[in-house]
Amino acid sequence: MRGHFITLEGGEGAGKSTQVALLADALTARGLPVLRTREPGGAPGAEVLRGLLLGGKVAWSAPAETLLHFAARAEHVERTIRPALEAGMWVVCDRFYDSTMAYQGFGLGADRAMIATLSGLVGVHPDLTIVLDVSEKVAVARQLKRGMDADRYERLDAFFHRRVNAAFREIAAGAPQRCVVVSADGAESEVQAACLAAVDRVLDARG
Repeated sequence: MRGHFITLEGGEGAGKSTQVALLADALTARGLPVLRTREPGGAPGAEVLRGLLLGGKVAWSAPAETLLHFAARAEHVERTIRPALEAGMWVVCDRFYDSTMAYQGFGLGADRAMIATLSGLVGVHPDLTIVLDVSEKVAVARQLKRGMDADRYERLDAFFHRRVNAAFREIAAGAPQRCVVVSADGAESEVQAACLAAVDRVLDARG
């Protein structure tokens, strides 16, 4: 039996990595086989490309950057995601192709039609996408509190991040059968409960 593929999306400071971990732990506690992964990355070759994309040492053109994300995604799908799904696992992924549309397409002005075409060719698609919607004030406060070295996307200006956040809302509105928007401004436990409720409602993880 094929497994289930859940992606979590959202802008910087939305708490994706935290909620991915909490959701994976909650599903595991139910006795479900779970694989937690991330993008860009999730496979050895894809992790190499992650370093190139996030390091900021190269000023990639928008088309080249887009294709690098999809190259990493192709490796991730073939080496990690597809085998896990075929083994009946629940795959919980921090970002997928919606992030490329939001960041490269809306944020950096890459060709959205190209991104949509490439997304359709990936070969696997999320059963459920949880979009964590965070206000600018909360996102900035969380990033400051985090205190880690920012990657090249985190260092971009506020106008870029506003475009990205608006893009995620637009993507969710255009795919209501797949996307559930969850407010990420609240406490960690509140957001966790909302994410798990979305999984139960859409995929019936208890079954």
